Amino acid sequence: MRILMVCLGNICRSPLAEGILRHKVEQAGLDWEVDSAGTNSYHTGEPPHKLSQKVARLNGIEICDQRARRFTAADMDRYDIIYALAGDVLDEVRRIAGKAFRPEKTRLLMDELYPGQQMDVPDPWYGEEPGYHEVYKMIDQVCEAIINNNRMTVGRP
Repeated sequence: MRILMVCLGNICRSPLAEGILRHKVEQAGLDWEVDSAGTNSYHTGEPPHKLSQKVARLNGIEICDQRARRFTAADMDRYDIIYALAGDVLDEVRRIAGKAFRPEKTRLLMDELYPGQQMDVPDPWYGEEPGYHEVYKMIDQVCEAIINNNRMTVGRP
């Protein structure tokens, strides 16, 4: 399974989502590829935001080696599931993908816990450190649900 996490700049939310899910995938012994991207190119090549790195590290996850990249239409074919971390991000994924857009592959991340509620993961970019902790907690819960849903699907305990 190949999963892509997408936010706006690929320096706050999606690097956390990539790191958290990758960590849980490793712990569960699953053979999944997890990556992240942003819908804009403002931060291409940059590491995750220092507070995203700090919060991940405080939770035993290292994300400092990640580098921001822009989502491309080719990602539609490369990944099995593309999670947008907010509705505006999903709109941009649709726009960037154009004719390659595949709605069956794309969804809001929080729909895994709250189906149909159109719930966004808030962007902590403009806030202080507590916002990054709250975003981490939200993403951690949904990534746990993704792992548990997979276990049930393949009959794992």
